[in-house]
Amino acid sequence: MAHLRVLLSLFALLTACLLTACNQNGDTQEAIQERGKLRLITRNGPTTYYLGRGGPKGFEYDLAALLAEELGVELVVSQAFSIEEIFAALERGEADIAGAGLTHTETRSARFASSTSYATQTPQVIYKVGRKKPRKPKDLRNMSLAVLTNSSHEGLLESLREESLDWLSWDSIDASDTAALLALVNEDQSDLAVVDSRDFFIQQNLVPRLEVAFNLAPEKEIVWYLSRSAKDTPLLAAVNNFLERRQADGSIDAIRARYFDRDDAISRVDSQTFVGKVRKDLSRYQQLIEIVAKEQKIPWELLAAISYQESHWDPEATSRTGVRGMMMLTLATAEEMDIDDRTDPAESLRGGARYFKKLRRRLPEDILEPDRSWLALAAYNIGMGHLEDARVLTERRGGDPHFWEDIMDTLPLLEEPQHYRTLRYGYARGLEAVRYVQNIRHYYNILRWQTARAERPEAPRNAEELVPETLRGLKLRAL
Repeated sequence: MAHLRVLLSLFALLTACLLTACNQNGDTQEAIQERGKLRLITRNGPTTYYLGRGGPKGFEYDLAALLAEELGVELVVSQAFSIEEIFAALERGEADIAGAGLTHTETRSARFASSTSYATQTPQVIYKVGRKKPRKPKDLRNMSLAVLTNSSHEGLLESLREESLDWLSWDSIDASDTAALLALVNEDQSDLAVVDSRDFFIQQNLVPRLEVAFNLAPEKEIVWYLSRSAKDTPLLAAVNNFLERRQADGSIDAIRARYFDRDDAISRVDSQTFVGKVRKDLSRYQQLIEIVAKEQKIPWELLAAISYQESHWDPEATSRTGVRGMMMLTLATAEEMDIDDRTDPAESLRGGARYFKKLRRRLPEDILEPDRSWLALAAYNIGMGHLEDARVLTERRGGDPHFWEDIMDTLPLLEEPQHYRTLRYGYARGLEAVRYVQNIRHYYNILRWQTARAERPEAPRNAEELVPETLRGLKLRAL
């Protein structure tokens, strides 16, 4: 009987250990809540996760943070420096969810549990304008092609090679960010790259000479991956329920707009000109812009974008209407902001930043960011009175006067007599105001993405490189 009790005790202990291990791997919602942490493994990049000056940002980060908030736990993020690292961490039980703009594939779903789809993307072949443009897979012969190692794109290329293109070859790049691929093409180190449409859309402004040659395959679903043991579990059901609800209530669309909004009316020439001016001229004024932005508590990238839109960073700029300086201040605004010399870069930046903040403060308290800033910029361009007219007209038309998207649709109507004659302040160049704000948003996003890329962590170096050269090769006794 004693032996039986010992065996029963050992069995109970083993069962408890197995359950504990299961909980530690995060295969249950209860384990996550007991731990108090939801562990996300992702990749560093503008479409997924990056550290901005205001803290963590990115589409995948925001979506996972929403789930963590629902669960009442902290979101803990780990970064992988290759796609294989993402899945290896998930397999080792070091993460609960892999969210990194990952395409759903049969191969991956055989290894891991996959969530319901929450977005789509299309694999695209990218080329540089001025070079040979392939139009179909058969045109890839004798052209160098770069793809991310262990990406879904490698699987597509392998299928093409097995089906008909036995000559097809490519270079596998061991990285997690498609920016590495785009850089190869932009710097003429590779003829082509395969990149997902979401990644290319958000980064094209940084490499405006690159374009889509053709779609390598039809649209693919994006999913989260969980450990294989999470298949058919309440945890996976809870994740799917979360994604379906957030898809239905518009939360995912709102996050998508935050990171993927771009005004297609802004030409590629404008983007290319801006990127060129950033390289050539911004360094001359960036430190000053950062100082003023910090004083005024606004993002330096936003102040830089406004000053570029106003003057292309020319302190001596003067318009036909008499506005002058880096921020193109009118004489009346300069006096209101106590600015003596509109052509002095520091004074102009401070005056413009203070005026922008003043307009932002004048807006109703229930207008929230980022719409608050976009509306203030519209007022900077056409005046607060015309902006209020646009808000009134927006409400008349059934829109919401708190949202820039609705105001943006209404502003051009201020140029039409049937509308402006019914408003207090009358005619205004509303379309120009829309373009003004959208340009600034566009430039602001480019600068934010460049900042995010500059601040991204480097992949860990080989352990040997971390040892001082004088100690390499020595056998050290363990303490």
